[in-house]
Amino acid sequence: MLDKVLIVNRGEIAVRIIRACRLLDIKSIAIFSEEDPSALHVKMADEAYHLGTGAVQDTYLNIQKIIQIAHDSGADAIHPGYGFLSESSIFASEIEKTKIKFVGPSSKVLEELGNKLIAKTYAEEANIPTVPGSAGAITSLSEAESVCEEIGYPIIIKAAFGGGGKGMEIVNSPSSLEVSLLGCQSIAKKFFGRKEVFIEKYISSPRHVEIQFLADNFGNIVHIGDRECSIQRSHQKIIEEAPSFLDNKTRNDLGEKVCSLAEKLKYTNAGTAEFLWREGNLYFNEINPRIQVEHPITEMITNIDLVAQQLRITNDEELAYKQKDITLRGHAIEFRINAEDPLKSFYPQSGVVSALNIPGGNFVRFDTFLYPSYKLPNNYDSLIGKLIIWGEYRKEAIERSRSALKELTIAGITSNISLHKAILENHEFQSREITTDFLEINKIQEILSHYEKMKIAAAYRIHTLNKGMNTNLLKGFRKRNEDYNRWKQQSKFEQQRNFP
Repeated sequence: MLDKVLIVNRGEIAVRIIRACRLLDIKSIAIFSEEDPSALHVKMADEAYHLGTGAVQDTYLNIQKIIQIAHDSGADAIHPGYGFLSESSIFASEIEKTKIKFVGPSSKVLEELGNKLIAKTYAEEANIPTVPGSAGAITSLSEAESVCEEIGYPIIIKAAFGGGGKGMEIVNSPSSLEVSLLGCQSIAKKFFGRKEVFIEKYISSPRHVEIQFLADNFGNIVHIGDRECSIQRSHQKIIEEAPSFLDNKTRNDLGEKVCSLAEKLKYTNAGTAEFLWREGNLYFNEINPRIQVEHPITEMITNIDLVAQQLRITNDEELAYKQKDITLRGHAIEFRINAEDPLKSFYPQSGVVSALNIPGGNFVRFDTFLYPSYKLPNNYDSLIGKLIIWGEYRKEAIERSRSALKELTIAGITSNISLHKAILENHEFQSREITTDFLEINKIQEILSHYEKMKIAAAYRIHTLNKGMNTNLLKGFRKRNEDYNRWKQQSKFEQQRNFP
């Protein structure tokens, strides 16, 4: 088994990897920037190395410094987690020049999948439907106009080497094509170092479906169920569920095609193939060649530790599972808890955790790096925790989620917990009539804003009533209780949805 693993990440995923290392009796090595000396992953790791000062490019993205730390610490493997360098073919290539192993696919695979056009070609070879669009990168306005005329508006322009919603723009008419094309090329060059973009037919109001798979170094590949990630804001997932709404046959057929695609790529380790679904049609989107943020919901319905499997594969072990061994049981939901204000355009938040109450009970899991008195920096991703709930059925998972979200308290930092509570009470969510524009269609933020105003009004009313409690304590208490109950009844989200 591997002896030491260097974890080149921070936050909840670093903590998650450390726990998997402990399970396999592997020593964990952490790295940290000047903002993170007291971070939980630093406290939990067997060893920790300071990355020095400076911006993220000088710390968590500093390839040469990280590889030097790997050598100095005696690490025999590097786990990138997600984000940062997890999809960098350059990073993987530099590691391959050493005797250290990379927990993930080869640099060649990362390079190919980093180009969405190449990934799309592989998908077509595996008989996976793709979205109609340009055959290659768009090099001129006339070429773009020709493609748009063929597939029809609306279209979407995407950065060929992009991700995270950057370098993407929807175009509804020819009049705005030129400006949008130049804008996307400029953003692509700025963020990804390559200006290549391509055009696809815009699939409006789709559902987001993905297939998890594992591939070892001996040619064994299995698909491990699916997930739905349709609840999003600004192309960022906020709630994920497993399994998705697909029927068993469709899920298995799609999984087999994904395994065929992974085989063509000579893919190894954990990966996720993403798809868009609209009116019964599935379209390939991309492959994420790393562990996903939402991997815990797959773990909950399969009882397979995906991070441990990553480490075992890196250790040149064969998969312990055949396809027939993979079974799905129950339903799991993940709520991404972000330090952001949903009433202020999801503006990122920071601060000191003054109190923390983590929900408990059967089938409740909360992956986080927070602890009381921890000071959350403001220059990293806003994800601060993931609440993962399992139920025998989706309805049970929703009920358990409702209870867990009531328990979850993070004082000192504004978060999106209230947003999740609002979504849970939405009829369309409960009946699973959801698409990627769910928040906008259902005016969730408007409902949440109204809910917050009602809470303030109720608090003021209670405060006013308290002034008279010295003269008639019992009467005042009863009146306050009646007002609270009346407000509680009036604030049900089923009723709030009728407000303009």
